[in-house]
Amino acid sequence: MRRIFWNTIGFTSLGLGLLGALLPLLPTTPFMLLAAFAFGQGSPRFRGWIEAHPTFGPAVFRWEASGAISRRHKRIGCGAMALSLAVSLALDLPTTALAIQALCLAGAATFVLTRPDGPPEG
Repeated sequence: MRRIFWNTIGFTSLGLGLLGALLPLLPTTPFMLLAAFAFGQGSPRFRGWIEAHPTFGPAVFRWEASGAISRRHKRIGCGAMALSLAVSLALDLPTTALAIQALCLAGAATFVLTRPDGPPEG
C-alpha cells in the first residue's frame, strides 16, 4: 500500500513536470524533484529513469547534493513569476487577489534567490 501511495505521487508529479516542460507558466523542476523523491520511496526503476534523464537528472543531483539552483534557472523562474504578476495586473484582477499573488510570488522568489548557485550550465 505504501508503494502505491508513493508511486501515485510520483506519476502525478512526473505528469505535471512533463506538462510544465510544454507550458510556459507551469514549473517543471519542483514537480520532477517531487517525482524523484516519491519514486525513491516507491519505485527504484522510475527513480533511476529520472536520474538518468539528460535534462532532469542533473537538476535532481544538484538539488540533492547542495540545494542549488543554477543562475539561469533562477532568472527564468523569477522572470516567469514577474510575467505572471504582470499578466494579472493587465487583466485588472481584484486588488485583494493581486496582493495575495504578489505576496506568494515574493515568497517564492525569495526562496529561489537565496538557494546556492549551481555550477554554470553549458
